[in-house]
Amino acid sequence: MAGARHYYNEFDPKAAAWLRELMAAGLIPDGDVDERSIEDVRPADLVGYTQYHFFAGIGGWPYALRLAGWPDDWPVWTGSCPCQPYSQAGARGGDDDPRALWWAWRWLIDQRRPSVVFGEQVASADGRRWLAGVRADLESMGYAVGAADLPAAGVGAPHIRQRLWWVADCAGTGQLRAHQLAVHRENGGRGGAGANDAIQGSENGGMADSEWFGRRGRDDGRSNGDTGG
Repeated sequence: MAGARHYYNEFDPKAAAWLRELMAAGLIPDGDVDERSIEDVRPADLVGYTQYHFFAGIGGWPYALRLAGWPDDWPVWTGSCPCQPYSQAGARGGDDDPRALWWAWRWLIDQRRPSVVFGEQVASADGRRWLAGVRADLESMGYAVGAADLPAAGVGAPHIRQRLWWVADCAGTGQLRAHQLAVHRENGGRGGAGANDAIQGSENGGMADSEWFGRRGRDDGRSNGDTGG
């Protein structure tokens, strides 16, 4: 849409090339593909865009937003942080794995304060603990956070593939709630926020760990007060 600018961050050259092919085919919005690691992105690099897609892969989030009716000119951030540190099929190094990059994305979110953020992670026990930390971080910034554990089979895929899907809405924007209400009305009043159980931040449904900030974020000095260079 006119006036909307889209930012994609994807360090894998093959995936970045595929993003450009999808843009050329009109399947995802046109935009700029930044092939640097998210670790090298600074808040000043993100000025002037409307939508931001981190860990962009082959464009799953922007394509899904279009399918869901989210307009191309509505501000939003998306990202699926690498799952290998928390996946049963991965190394399960957790926060010590160099691919555990929530700390880098969290820092950019804290500096730019987008109105709405969507994310996803593997639905393993480690993934649920990861989500508890993400929830604590975002809530400390003033976001309201909700999540659901959903299978790919729920949207017609021939496999289960459970994933944690979460959204953070900045208090006072109301944008996400307005969109949910519009979709609810278009569906004739069916569905809604109660259709799926929200994940409460920890495996046993207790409070998220408010002391969790991401080990790598503490070690490299990029705390919430560090504005970077």
